[in-house]
Amino acid sequence: MRAGAALLLAALAGLALAGCERRPPPPPSRYVVGEPYSLGGVWSYPREDFALVETGFATRLPDRRAGRLTASNEIFDPDQLMGAHRTLQLPAILLVRNLANGRELRVRVNDRGPAQPGRILGLSARAAGLLGLTGEGAIPVRIAVDEAPSRALAGALPSREAAPLQVAAAPSGAVQREALPPPPGARQGAGRSAAAGPAPLPGEEPSRAELPPNPLPEQVTQYPAEAGRIVIEAGTFFRRDQAQRQATSLAWAGARVEGFGSGREVQYRVRMGPFPNLAAADQALAQLRRSGLPDPKLLVD
Repeated sequence: MRAGAALLLAALAGLALAGCERRPPPPPSRYVVGEPYSLGGVWSYPREDFALVETGFATRLPDRRAGRLTASNEIFDPDQLMGAHRTLQLPAILLVRNLANGRELRVRVNDRGPAQPGRILGLSARAAGLLGLTGEGAIPVRIAVDEAPSRALAGALPSREAAPLQVAAAPSGAVQREALPPPPGARQGAGRSAAAGPAPLPGEEPSRAELPPNPLPEQVTQYPAEAGRIVIEAGTFFRRDQAQRQATSLAWAGARVEGFGSGREVQYRVRMGPFPNLAAADQALAQLRRSGLPDPKLLVD
């Protein structure tokens, strides 16, 4: 009996110690751009882009497990406003608007995806629900990088990316500046107030924006819905003859050349559509990929 009691006490002590053990804190987030990779049979080439604006279709991420690590070393939580993008720097803050109902919210993009070709954004279950995507389908969206908080993340988080090459410049003297009163009879312009301090000189770094909250608040903004056409873009060219050559090779798919821009900025894109629905566009996209076209894009125009 004494031996049994001792074993019981030892087991209870072990359980108590296990309960007192603290789980290690989650690893710190990191800033990632990354190397080219293949996902869903499509190659993607990540790059920094703080001015990205694009349209297309967003889908809900199929992996609903909480706790896994994302590409930027953050913990995925389907109940937070998170997302996945194929090429953006990570993490980044995106403004995502559902063009079908006008709802817009901010999403923290911290992973790679989605895997399905023809989709530009994967959404966590919570983000998808707030935007109006409740099933397994897709919604037409316009996405835009929220530049200030995205740059703040890029500047604050540790990174394994190669540091930019530092070029030593010749030393320069300090620049002196002095606020002078306006000449007699002149009127003071409505510029910066004295309390705001002097404007930064060229070469001075502006003040860094605050880091965005994590998790992001669930703030949905309502805009008018926008009807858009579903089109496929096969390529963009600076020369019409090159665009026409590609359109001719894709004549079986109804490709045509469209010019856009003005003056010396005119470019030419090869497009197909509009398609009556997403299913028809997906079918055409699959045919183009099977024909060897490397990167056709499904857009909402």
